[in-house]
Amino acid sequence: MFNEFLPVSQLDLQKRGWDQLDFVLVSGDAYVDHPSFGVAIIGRWLESAGFKVGIIPQPDWTKSESFTKLGTPRLGFLVTSGNLDSMVNHYTVAKKRRKSDAYTPGGVIGKRPDRATTVYARKIKKLFPGTPIILGGLEASLRRMAHYDYWEDRLKPSILMDTKADLLIYGMAEKTILEVAEALHSGLPASSLTFIKGTSFFTKDLSIVNHPVVLPAWKTLLASKKQVGQSFLAQMNHTDPISGEVLAEPYEHGFIVQIPPSQPLTTQEMDQVYRLPYTRQIHPMHQKEGHVSAFDEVRFSLVSNRGCFGGCHFCALTFHQGRHIQVRSHESIVKEAKTLIADKDFKGYLHDVGGPTANFRQPACKKQVAHGACRHQQCMAPSLCPNIEVSHQDYVSLLRKLRKLPGIKKVFIRSGIRYDYLIADPDTTFFRDLCKHHISGQLKVAPEHSNAQVLHLMGKPAIQVFDQFRHQYHQFNEKEQRRQFLVPYLISSHPGSDIHAAIELAVYLKTLGHQPEQVQDFYPTPGTLSTCMYYTEIDPRSNEKIYVPKDPVEKQMQRALLQAGKKQNQSLIRKALEKAGRQDLIGYHRNALIPPVKSNAPLSSKKEKRFKRR
Repeated sequence: MFNEFLPVSQLDLQKRGWDQLDFVLVSGDAYVDHPSFGVAIIGRWLESAGFKVGIIPQPDWTKSESFTKLGTPRLGFLVTSGNLDSMVNHYTVAKKRRKSDAYTPGGVIGKRPDRATTVYARKIKKLFPGTPIILGGLEASLRRMAHYDYWEDRLKPSILMDTKADLLIYGMAEKTILEVAEALHSGLPASSLTFIKGTSFFTKDLSIVNHPVVLPAWKTLLASKKQVGQSFLAQMNHTDPISGEVLAEPYEHGFIVQIPPSQPLTTQEMDQVYRLPYTRQIHPMHQKEGHVSAFDEVRFSLVSNRGCFGGCHFCALTFHQGRHIQVRSHESIVKEAKTLIADKDFKGYLHDVGGPTANFRQPACKKQVAHGACRHQQCMAPSLCPNIEVSHQDYVSLLRKLRKLPGIKKVFIRSGIRYDYLIADPDTTFFRDLCKHHISGQLKVAPEHSNAQVLHLMGKPAIQVFDQFRHQYHQFNEKEQRRQFLVPYLISSHPGSDIHAAIELAVYLKTLGHQPEQVQDFYPTPGTLSTCMYYTEIDPRSNEKIYVPKDPVEKQMQRALLQAGKKQNQSLIRKALEKAGRQDLIGYHRNALIPPVKSNAPLSSKKEKRFKRR
């Protein structure tokens, strides 16, 4: 039984001799039975505990039979949009429809609806009245309280208010879903599950929870952006499983309650999750429709850890996975690597060994383990906390074990690496090994900007830290006689970034001699402090007003400035420089971003050639 896919049809149920499932998982993704896909993990995890689980991948939300094909589950429906937020999956930051979907066979767009979690839950509610509906996954997790919706440009209530679901599981759900499943199996109604960590729910009676922190009411949030900021700040301060308290958000007829996060998985529990009997394949039902490209990068990659104490303000990891680092044992990872080596399609290259931040393999500090993460202080910004404990010894040991395995040609690291954490380590062993063994031509890191104020609002270190890292990176590569490039990730139009800040970054990039091929415009998605700042135009930590670029033309200018080497950007850059009074950056001199407008008289070809060389 355990080496088969989970049931997706009545025929599968008949083969197993099952009359009814305990849970039906409804997902916006294709069914890929691999531990990099949340639906596969939750399905296998419940199965290992003895529950009967089936999956409905990418149902046609316009047809009832798509949702009824596995019958009525005994305990409930588990609903998710999939690995990604469906709106981010469908739309660019310019709100243009994307041309492909990596989580759909053949990359076809339109196999899931916008706001998939909400659409699925509402459909199921009509078809199966009385059957519990439990929301999960990233889309639901980041919408568990009132939130700004970029695509509609307005504040929206908790997704529980829109869906009328019985329960929402936020964050990484293994411990929570098992507790929910066992409670339902014992006969408790879904309405009584008001005590389980890692859940949110609607209630009319706030007395069912003890001493909640009451957030600003929905009506107050609609009337005051300042209160939106204070509400989000309170939520940020209660995302820790040790120090977090119960939160309550008042609505007209009741409250959305958030129970504190579930405890992080121990190493033994992480190992258990990753040794579940996944087939590690795309379900055959999708073969006729085409390949699921999201599977390619993770197929020969290894998850080493979860969680991130980096605290970047534009990242939702704090809200979803939390700041506590959870790691797998070396034995578990090496065993999985041997499984990959035995795969007939494996060519000897491990694509990645990492997680949200690859070089985090231990807690930030001892205090975090005992008392939880600090509420009003970040671990790494504006600089590393003096209590942080920096070490790469465990990661180095793991990577060396993997490199020695027969059949391994190369072990790459493609997850994010915190360069500020890396250079804070007095032991340079990992830095040397990284340059010598784990880079495939170029290393991508994320300074994101150069302007001090923008970096402060991003929760990133000063640009001088990146310069220090960059210098050491080139030194180590020279010693190893390796020609490996450094590619900085950059974000344009982040809150706080005006035209002057964008010009500063453009000049900085020119001094580096770097011409970015891609630049990411800031994307205001739910669950981040940066999105809160984008909507409110206030830094809730200080209540100071901040500049937020929202005009489409200005955003185009900021993006163009970061790609000044592209000829098609010169007109926009010229407008930006004139607007900022920085015509000094127009010309043929060394610091110029663009050449002057050509006159009727032919310009010196030597000048043009010199400018292009610079």
